[in-house]
Amino acid sequence: MGQYITTHDFYHSYTDEPHATRRKEMLKKYPEIKQLMGHNWRMAIQVVISVFIQIIVAILVRDSSWLKLIFIAYVIGGTINHTLSLALHELTHNLAFGHARPYCNRLLGFFANLPLGVPASITFKKYHLDHHRFQGDEIYDTDIPTRFEVFLFSSRIGKFFFLLLMPFIYTLRPVFVFPKPIHILEIINLIITIIFNGIMFYFFGYKTTLYFILSTLLGLSIHPISGHFIAEHYVFNEGYETYSYYGPLNAITYNVGYHNERKKIIELIY
Repeated sequence: MGQYITTHDFYHSYTDEPHATRRKEMLKKYPEIKQLMGHNWRMAIQVVISVFIQIIVAILVRDSSWLKLIFIAYVIGGTINHTLSLALHELTHNLAFGHARPYCNRLLGFFANLPLGVPASITFKKYHLDHHRFQGDEIYDTDIPTRFEVFLFSSRIGKFFFLLLMPFIYTLRPVFVFPKPIHILEIINLIITIIFNGIMFYFFGYKTTLYFILSTLLGLSIHPISGHFIAEHYVFNEGYETYSYYGPLNAITYNVGYHNERKKIIELIY
């Protein structure tokens, strides 16, 4: 169970970042692709519906047993909160209201963040954009596991715990690898989250707040939708770093499965 299945170091490449190079080639060869680029305000509708469903479910389970609460938090809450976290990704790139209205995207991000239980919208943006600018850089791309993580989680059981603890690892890694100053919008995000959690706690009890947090932790760890974390940046066949998923879950996850395609042209609308 604890057998180590690989002794390889990271894959090192001294070529150009492949997505950026391929993007230039594609746009030069097929300029009509630009007609498919833009933003889609309709994603705000899905965000609003998702948030209100989560609030309603949280209220309905406030008197549930622990087993039922955890089950619903995994099946329903985990699915919805994962899609909301993906909405934060889209909003990081201003894909709801466009680059001309950045604060409209930030405001929708605050709203999408409400059922997550923890402030994430602005902090995610602060680090995620570096993932695109410096993809593959061991320091600046904080999506890359640290060497300590490689040492700690290289066994089969270790990889299971790596997935199980993904929400904590993904959150804490940037703080240790490439810490940045706190932004005023992060403080606002924190205040909004505390106020919302406080309101839910005061009127409906502590299980509503716990439901939100459990939904986030379970939805971003061992959950079917979390498969995209593995597909996006882990090598299974040497020479192919990223993979795409073309199944039905794309309908509720803002086409996150189309990773190869959108990594090259993030502005593709759907």
